[in-house]
Amino acid sequence: MNIKLLSANPALYSSKRIIEAAKQRNHNIEVINHTKCDIVIEKKKPTIFYKGKQLEKVDAVIPRIGASVTFYGTAVVRQFEMMHCFTTTESQALVRSRDKLRSLQILSRAGLGLPKTIFTNYSKNVEEIIAQLGGAPVIIKLLEGTQGIGVILAETDKAAESVIEAFNNLQARVIVQEFIKEAGGADIRAFVVDGQVVGAMKRQGKVGEFRSNLHRGGSAKVIELSDEEETAVIKAAKAMGLGIAGVDLLQSARGPLILEVNSSPGLEGIEEATGVDIANTIIKFIERNV
Repeated sequence: MNIKLLSANPALYSSKRIIEAAKQRNHNIEVINHTKCDIVIEKKKPTIFYKGKQLEKVDAVIPRIGASVTFYGTAVVRQFEMMHCFTTTESQALVRSRDKLRSLQILSRAGLGLPKTIFTNYSKNVEEIIAQLGGAPVIIKLLEGTQGIGVILAETDKAAESVIEAFNNLQARVIVQEFIKEAGGADIRAFVVDGQVVGAMKRQGKVGEFRSNLHRGGSAKVIELSDEEETAVIKAAKAMGLGIAGVDLLQSARGPLILEVNSSPGLEGIEEATGVDIANTIIKFIERNV
């Protein structure tokens, strides 16, 4: 098959592993920087040019679209879809996943457990927002943040009020969530491919850090999901319409709570923690669909 990996950085671990896995299974694979693609729109003839050359006879694309270029990256994926190429992440699912508020609404509608979340239009009644969550501590998240950036733990009501008011004054959109104390600064990242959990790891934040992101110094170890957790993870990926997803969840006293569903999950942490060849699983996913 002729596969295109849409990535702005072929040197990343995830990109290198996918290229390696595709070649091992005797496929032609090329890295395309989606930010450098030119989209040509005309009647019944969608085309894409890359470095002055028209891209033709593409069987499948693997989007690895960074959050900062979601708009243009999604347009490129949509153009490939119009060219009848299989994509491991559909353009509309990518758009949904990048909107944190919309994602939570979709997951809520699907009946999945979530931390109680409040979003307002820069409300001045900050005290009531905090009270509706049962008081501090609360988590305050920027809607545009990634990899734990723009996530704040406010340990007192006064601290929460100050942070929310500061963001409101800056007209920065935030959501406010209940703090799940029993999670103990840990969360679970489950990797889903084609409706199946192919690997899961428990991430623990470093001492004094409530965020468990590996980018922020957290550690990870392999974990076996409970039946309830596995069901929730698969249901979350399906609700978002994602063929490949990194589902983040918390273990709580009332069951698994979904935090986020990532449409371009990294492979390094999960492959190292689990020992599973997830890149190979992704290529097999393409083979079954093309």
